[in-house]
Amino acid sequence: MSTAAPPSAPAGVELDIGGMTCASCAMRIEKKLNKLDGVTATVNYATEKAKVTVPEGYDPALLIAEVEKTGYSAVIPAPRGRSKSEASAGDGDAEDPELTALRHRLIGSVVLTLPVIAMAMIPALQFTYWQWASLALSAPVIVWAAWPFHKAAWTNLKHGAATMDTLISMGTSAAFLWSLYALFFGTAGTPGMTHPFEFALAPSDGAANIYLEVGAGVTMFILAGRYFEKRSKRLAGAALRTLLELGAKEVSVLRGGVETKIPVEDLQIGDEFIVRPGEKIATDGVVASGTSAVDASMLTGESVPVEVAEGDAVTGATTNAGGRLVVRATRIGADTQLAQMARLVEDAQTGKAEVQRLADRISGVFVPIVIVIAVAALGGWLGAGFPVTAAFTAAVAVLVIACPCALGLATPTALLVGTGRGAQMGVLIKGPEVLESTRRIETVVLDKTGTVTTGKMTLVDVVVEPGTDHAELLRLAGALEDASEHPIAQAIAKGATQEVGALATPENFANIEGKGVQGIVDGHAVLVGRESLLAEWSLHLSRELASTKARAEGEGKTVVAVGWDGQARGILVVADTVKPTSAEAIAQFKAIGLTPVLLTGDNEAVARQIATEVGIEKVIAEVLPSDKVDVVARLQREGKVVAMIGDGVNDAPALAQADLGLAMGTGADVAIEASDITLVRGDLRSAVDAIRLSRTTLGTIKTNLFWAFAYNVAAIPVAALGMLNPMLAGAAMALSSVFVVGNSLRLRGFRSVADR
Repeated sequence: MSTAAPPSAPAGVELDIGGMTCASCAMRIEKKLNKLDGVTATVNYATEKAKVTVPEGYDPALLIAEVEKTGYSAVIPAPRGRSKSEASAGDGDAEDPELTALRHRLIGSVVLTLPVIAMAMIPALQFTYWQWASLALSAPVIVWAAWPFHKAAWTNLKHGAATMDTLISMGTSAAFLWSLYALFFGTAGTPGMTHPFEFALAPSDGAANIYLEVGAGVTMFILAGRYFEKRSKRLAGAALRTLLELGAKEVSVLRGGVETKIPVEDLQIGDEFIVRPGEKIATDGVVASGTSAVDASMLTGESVPVEVAEGDAVTGATTNAGGRLVVRATRIGADTQLAQMARLVEDAQTGKAEVQRLADRISGVFVPIVIVIAVAALGGWLGAGFPVTAAFTAAVAVLVIACPCALGLATPTALLVGTGRGAQMGVLIKGPEVLESTRRIETVVLDKTGTVTTGKMTLVDVVVEPGTDHAELLRLAGALEDASEHPIAQAIAKGATQEVGALATPENFANIEGKGVQGIVDGHAVLVGRESLLAEWSLHLSRELASTKARAEGEGKTVVAVGWDGQARGILVVADTVKPTSAEAIAQFKAIGLTPVLLTGDNEAVARQIATEVGIEKVIAEVLPSDKVDVVARLQREGKVVAMIGDGVNDAPALAQADLGLAMGTGADVAIEASDITLVRGDLRSAVDAIRLSRTTLGTIKTNLFWAFAYNVAAIPVAALGMLNPMLAGAAMALSSVFVVGNSLRLRGFRSVADR
């Protein structure tokens, strides 16, 4: 009898973690998982996810069990895109039970706590039995509203750990229990008792004071901080949810000549489906028939629709803005560009930058240190001869104000918002460590073809002999070239169509290999091709035209001669043109302090001409594809920190070698795989956006960490010295977390240079 093997896990397992309340929780789970044999885990507090690398065949149930033993919950998330409800889960507060429960507790604590605070702060409101009214109002807040803190503190205690919840539970419970002692066994319960509210501490008889407003106020402020923090984290992750929801839900597929509506999940590679005007393209594919304009703005950030025709590739989730298309599916499910984009963004958000690991290590030891400081403050005040009440209040203030929440949120929230905003702009940052690379970049190496230039041949000039009509030359040459499949011929045919309209169908068309084409168009015997082809028929270019041809070829352009009816009529100049936005992008690279370098396999003259056109001073030309990586390595040996931007298969090694690799998403998959940042658009300005956004996100992280550190470093001594009321300490602690998240959310307003 055979024993069933445990279900095998992939090399990477993702877990949704529940029950975390602060960064130290995430740190503790991460430590527990990393103690398992062969397991490497990263737990992110902001995304509430664990990214775990395990050996082949490892049972994920063991990971879940380990998390549960630590006192938290874990589940393997459902596959993406299963249903509409799953895709839109988390869009509204009502769909998130945790957020809804948190809101109910917050509302209840606000209603009950505000009168307690008012009575404690305003002596005029302290009627005869006000202290007992305060007890009746504050007890539900400290017991019921703060129950998640007490429960988490108890769970952590059972596992021998202390987290932020431990601090909150200890502080609020101590304030409540002391108040009960003062009311029932001291003099605080005496009818008519009053005491003024003070920002700082003052020596007094501890049995005469109650701290119900502290217990209730701290609970209310921290619940408010938690609520807005959780809402903000959901807002921060909205970009990824939006990305996942872009795709079509149903598709009209053609099977056996019959149009049938099916869920997009049932679509197969090779299926042909119909996309009507205004509909989303269901998946990546190739246009089988029809012409239209496709709006890819939601996916790439590119505002101008792209014209497509038969044979052109289209991307799923883009919108058909024009005519009816029939598309043949080439990639489905997790292989589509949309799914790959979402996976890149999610991986980046789940990962941790080195600076975040430092913050996590500090958070992990912070809570025990704070408890020691609180005990030391209590002992110090008592040892100095002050009343128990003053010592107790200082200790409670230390416990409450020292929460490391802001520290734990500083990096992941900025990363969430920054990578999400990048996805909306068509910039996919593969991991948090990429942010740190962009800060040091000083040289940006640009591949020419497909990066600075379009990578496609385009008709750029038409020069005619005297007496020849410009439009007629285009019409006759274009008609003949339209019958050829050669890229240069197609470039000429496309240019002719744009200028003179529909082209005639040639007769007796013939392709003369290596030389050109010939045929009859509208009764004219037309030749289009090399000058040598025309010479065979005794057709010769004039001296002026031959000089123009030689000059164009010296600039690296391709020249095609045209003749008919026994006479040379003109030339057509075809070239790989510079992208309209490349010069602007180069200027922006310089503006942010980068030195652009053009790297190409073309000859020096062609490279110099392109470089001059876009404003690049340094050119490295005539480089073999295999030598590009050596050029990048040489620049690095010279002490330069190098970013490489490319799109071809031959760019992949150089992209991997560079300190920062940026791949055009319009290029080869291997180049995208080797890069650190993927640019969905073919616009070079998006590379500027990528570096600016990365640097801005890193700057936001540093600002967050500075304030989080500064807050704790400054606040703990103030509280320990008795200069801060515990209730105000709770408010300050909650506001510090809200500030950090709010500062991160400012990244949502980051704008592309193209939008300025």
